[in-house]
Amino acid sequence: MPTSPPKCCINPSILSADFANLEAELARIGSADAVHVDVMDNHFVPNLTIGVPVVERLQKVSPVPLDAHLMISHADRWAPHYADLGLDSVTFHVEASDAPIKLARELRARGSKAGMALRPATPLEPYLDMLPELDVLLIMTVEPGFGGQAFLDVTLPKIRRAREAVDGSGIDVAIQVDGGITEETIIRAAEAGANVFVAGSAVYGRPSPAEAIEALRAHAQHAVHQPA
Repeated sequence: MPTSPPKCCINPSILSADFANLEAELARIGSADAVHVDVMDNHFVPNLTIGVPVVERLQKVSPVPLDAHLMISHADRWAPHYADLGLDSVTFHVEASDAPIKLARELRARGSKAGMALRPATPLEPYLDMLPELDVLLIMTVEPGFGGQAFLDVTLPKIRRAREAVDGSGIDVAIQVDGGITEETIIRAAEAGANVFVAGSAVYGRPSPAEAIEALRAHAQHAVHQPA
């Protein structure tokens, strides 16, 4: 078991930002640990956002590291292109990968942290042996595709099992959650074992994104330091 709780990180999602002013929107979250960049292809999920050219530009102007979440089909083909941009982390959906171990290793070889995402109904247990290949395990707490959805409490047991597996393995893998994160739900997710939190409207929907980030971080950090 770890000797101390993991550091809690807040990664605001630009899905809730003003897409016409993304450079300015990035400047508003300079106190974040990373910026969560949602890449959607209108195939794996029913929404379309941005691709390689825009992410490449964001990488050049962002004051914080980029954490790309690829909600796209054919992840084995496309994910390495995002790693080549110099992103801090690239997360693919296991449901969209034919060879997730090979892909995770390729992302790391290209200099990015390797992340793997699971939809709410995708079971965790078949992939636990992959933990040594990963830097980030993303457990979706809503169905991927759109911001503003309500947090699914049904995912809390999965988060707990993921934390138990990570702690039991002794491997340093971040447990990230994405979807419906607010000052209230972040406490439940942190208590369950998550330590990286993607928040969209809870950050960009506030008058001061910087203050929202600090409030979310404080709530999460307090929750993970509470006795079990």
